[in-house]
Amino acid sequence: MRAPCPVLVADAVGVVVEANARAAALFPEPLRGARLADVAPSWLAEAHQRVVLTGEDSTEPVRGRHAQWSLEGHATLGPDGTVVWWLADDTERARTQAALRSEQERNAFLTEASTQMLASLNLDRCTELAVTLAAEHLADAAVLVAPAAGKRHPLAIGFDGSVSHRSLQMDPATVPGLAEALQGFPPVPSRWIDPAVLPDWAVPDGFTGPVGSVVVTPLPGPGFPAGALILLRRSGRDAFGPAEETFARVFAARAGAALSAARLYQGQADVTATLMADLLPPLLRQAQGVEFAGGYRTAKDTERVGGDFYDVHPGAGPGDEILAVLGDVCGKGLDAAVLTGKIRNTLQALLPMADDHQKLLALLNGALINSRHTRFATLVLASVLRQGSLTRLRLTSAGHPAPLILRRDGTVREAATSGTLIGVLPDIRSTTVEASLAPGETCLLFTDGVTEAKGGPLGEVMFGEERLRAALGECAGLPAEAVVERVQMLVSEWIDDNRHDDIAVMAITAPHTTHLAAVDGHTPGRYTA
Repeated sequence: MRAPCPVLVADAVGVVVEANARAAALFPEPLRGARLADVAPSWLAEAHQRVVLTGEDSTEPVRGRHAQWSLEGHATLGPDGTVVWWLADDTERARTQAALRSEQERNAFLTEASTQMLASLNLDRCTELAVTLAAEHLADAAVLVAPAAGKRHPLAIGFDGSVSHRSLQMDPATVPGLAEALQGFPPVPSRWIDPAVLPDWAVPDGFTGPVGSVVVTPLPGPGFPAGALILLRRSGRDAFGPAEETFARVFAARAGAALSAARLYQGQADVTATLMADLLPPLLRQAQGVEFAGGYRTAKDTERVGGDFYDVHPGAGPGDEILAVLGDVCGKGLDAAVLTGKIRNTLQALLPMADDHQKLLALLNGALINSRHTRFATLVLASVLRQGSLTRLRLTSAGHPAPLILRRDGTVREAATSGTLIGVLPDIRSTTVEASLAPGETCLLFTDGVTEAKGGPLGEVMFGEERLRAALGECAGLPAEAVVERVQMLVSEWIDDNRHDDIAVMAITAPHTTHLAAVDGHTPGRYTA
């Protein structure tokens, strides 16, 4: 038989009846008269049986391996019940398809790895993902060496499905190529690294057998390296080849980008947290025998700071006045919060003038007019002094809603103070009024976010001062914290899910006259009205 490819002819029972020279060269065993299952690959013998049983030509070729070749077999039924097998060399196509599948799998892995690592901006979580994926898919173990923190390098070690962390003072030069990788230089070839010279810290505890192959590659980042990655394979496993080293570098580039993003986010988060600590309203408590409580809600629940603020500045001594301040900066969000911080810091510096509200407001007004900000603010000052059973107040409003005073019988009166905005005109005007609180009575300071909060059945009706007065009247005799919680709860229920401005409330309450109710000699006494 003359054919450009190997040809075998086998009868219905699987005995070879004819073979050409190419088939004889492919299968060195004597073919004629031999059983197909004895001289040919099993996949071809099984395919022959299926064709005989069905009595139909093979519409789809069968494929399999023989020695170093990949073969493709096509069957044709003969008139006498024999089957003619035409065999084609499919090695190159199979090799190309295998390479394509490998490349697709690697791309899929890189895509999934990038997605997982970039999904978390937590630096520790991102580090653990990087070493876990590297140890699972690229090597037997992975060690991530982060940039030095002082004199120590943080290490993350991925091995046997777990990740451990260490901080180590070490010389990167003890691992060939590590010092260069930590500086972002290209890695040295794996064949240049002798696994026998690795220090103990570079090999995970429990790593059985000698290390057979090592890759050290940088974790590049924008502007500065994110560290370096050490990949280890056991002796007896295929050593890292050039293609695998390149793939490791590609993975390291993805990991470096994710780690750099996480480290940058962590740095920004730390700075934000530090700055935020000065912008957030303080936690209020009793001072010099007077109860103070505050409540705050920003215009957007996703933001922590806004344009409303309050502070309480205790006096230098027991007989000095306490200065309480509640204000509202025009605008919302971070821009308003920045000006809020400036006002609070300025007021802190002006505390020596707190006995003269007019002078303090004039100085604050001048500071705002001379600043780069174009926003204005309103605020109310309350100087508080406990004198015997009474609590004396001096109240001054600068363009702000006047405080409300709650008496023990539930009546609510507005303090007769008023004034101009801060940060608008060179000169400001304001009036200061005095008031006294008997035990159990409260002075409520609030921003217009309370009275102007829209809600109700249609969501368009403002909460208003009348509702606020009614709500406050129900709080007669309550401590300051309970007054604030009650007002906040009613306003929140009124708003529901509607948009609103920043909301701030402060309660100043004269404590009830108390007496010692019980004491057992070990625990503090309990005071009651």
